[in-house]
Amino acid sequence: MFQLDLFASGKTADAKPNPQGRTGVPGILERLTEACERPRYAYMVLNLIAQASSGTGSAGPYVVSSDRRMTVREWLCDAIAPIGRRDPNGVRISERVRKDLAGKGELPDDHAQAEQLIEEIVRERLRASGLTNVSRAVSELVRAGLLHRHYQGYRVDHQNRGAQRLAVYTLTDETRQALKLT
Repeated sequence: MFQLDLFASGKTADAKPNPQGRTGVPGILERLTEACERPRYAYMVLNLIAQASSGTGSAGPYVVSSDRRMTVREWLCDAIAPIGRRDPNGVRISERVRKDLAGKGELPDDHAQAEQLIEEIVRERLRASGLTNVSRAVSELVRAGLLHRHYQGYRVDHQNRGAQRLAVYTLTDETRQALKLT
């Protein structure tokens, strides 16, 4: 059995050439519009990955933020989390959690404690969905040919996750040039 060169440069098989020949950020936005279900969200994730790459073009498997080491996927989720708090879905989740806790008789009598418990549960639920959203956006970015993803592991790097491997995101040269990272 053979292993693919995970660090080879070049376009992915799914990457589509830019039909209008646009370059820079307009070209990226056009690609995202064609390849992504939520192009603005994907662009936000792409910019955060570029920021986390700190000029090297590669982010992960860990990012150090506020003296805390976390996976790049968790870091992306936490960076985007403030936007989710304004989402109407977050308000609905909060109401549902309050109703569920009250129905089970697990809602504390103290209002401050109740609000803290509800906030904690809502934060956990939003983080779980946020991690899924980040993964979906990264998959769309890979499909658009704007970045490559591989998994760095304990013994060997691999294109598939598992066996304690964590994601590493590498911007393509074209993306780095468009975002002025080179």
